[in-house]
Amino acid sequence: MNAPLQPTTLAELADAVRSAPRVLAIGARTKPRLSAVASDVTLISTLGLSGITEYQPDEFTFTALAGTPLREIAVTLAARGQYLPFDPFLVAVGATLGGTLAAGLSGPGRFRFGGLRDFILGVRFVDGTGRLLRLGGKVVKNAAGFDIPKFFVGSLGRFGVFGELTFKVFPRPAATLTLRLPVADATAATALLTTAASARWEIDALDLLPSADAVALRLAGPASALQILAAEILARFPGEVLSAPAADALWSDLRELRWTHPDGPLLKIAITPSQLPSLAARVHALSGRLHVSAAGNAALVSLPAPTASLGLPALMLRGPGPLWLDAPAAPAVVAAVKTALDPQNRFPSLAA
Repeated sequence: MNAPLQPTTLAELADAVRSAPRVLAIGARTKPRLSAVASDVTLISTLGLSGITEYQPDEFTFTALAGTPLREIAVTLAARGQYLPFDPFLVAVGATLGGTLAAGLSGPGRFRFGGLRDFILGVRFVDGTGRLLRLGGKVVKNAAGFDIPKFFVGSLGRFGVFGELTFKVFPRPAATLTLRLPVADATAATALLTTAASARWEIDALDLLPSADAVALRLAGPASALQILAAEILARFPGEVLSAPAADALWSDLRELRWTHPDGPLLKIAITPSQLPSLAARVHALSGRLHVSAAGNAALVSLPAPTASLGLPALMLRGPGPLWLDAPAAPAVVAAVKTALDPQNRFPSLAA
C-alpha cells in the first residue's frame, strides 16, 4: 500500500479524492481497524487539515478542520470556560475531530447531554464524485436542508471525506463530584443503573466500571448542590465520594481506554440495560473487560484474543478480525444515501 496522500487545503482534499478510483480518509489512526482496508484503496490523511477556523464563544459554536486534534479544541474551549459535554475518547493520544465523528464515539458525558450527533451542526466534505459540499450550518438555529451531518456520525468515512466541521458547545459546570457505588454482579449493576437513571438527580455520567465491581456516578453543577445530592444518593445506595484527583484519574482512564488489553480486539456495542447481564457473562467467559456507559446503553469490550461473536452487533475499533462481528442489517436509507453521495463506490462499504 502506498503512503497516504496528505492534502493541506480543502481544494487539495477534493483533488486527492478524484485522484484514485478507491479512497478512504484517515486521521491519527487511534481506531486503526476502521482504516484497515484492501490494498487497492488509497488512503488520504487529514492531519494536514488542522486548526480551528472559527470560534464564537458568545454563540457557543466553533468550526475546525477535520484533522484538528481534540486536545487543541479542548484547550481552546477551556480557556473560555466551555467544553464538549460528550467526553470524547482518546484526546491525550491525538484523536482528531473528524476521526471521532466517523467512529461515532461518545464518552460518559453523553448520558446527560447527548452524544456527538446532538452537537454537530454542519460539515464540509468531499463526496464520491470529488465535489466539495456543505451541509448544515454554523449556527444552532439552522434549517439548511436535510440533517445529513448527523447521518455522518459513525459513518466510518464511507460516505465522504470530512474537511471542516461545526459543533456547538456548552459552558463547563462549576464543579463535579463522583461517587463510586459497589455492585455485586452485572444484575445488580443493571438494577442500579436503571434506578439511578430515572431518578431526579440529573446525573452527569453513569457508568459500570471495567473492574465490574462498581458503578461510577458523576454529578455536575454548583458545588453546594452536589454535596446535598451526593448525600441523598448515598442514603439510597452504599458507596463513597471520590476525592477530586481520584475522580479525575477514573474518568481519564475511561476516556483514554487505559483499561483495555493493548493488543487485543476493542469493540463498540450498542446495548440496552436488559442485555447487560448476558453480555457481561459472555465477556467474562472470554477473559475480557467491559466498560458500560450511558446508564447501560453503550458498551466497549476489550478482549485478549479474537472471537467469532459476542451475541450482539459489534464494531471493531482496533485489533485483528472483521470490521463487524454479527453485522447488523443496514436500513434502506443507508443504501439510498450511499448511492446519492458515492455513486461510483469510491469509498469502501460499511461492511469492509
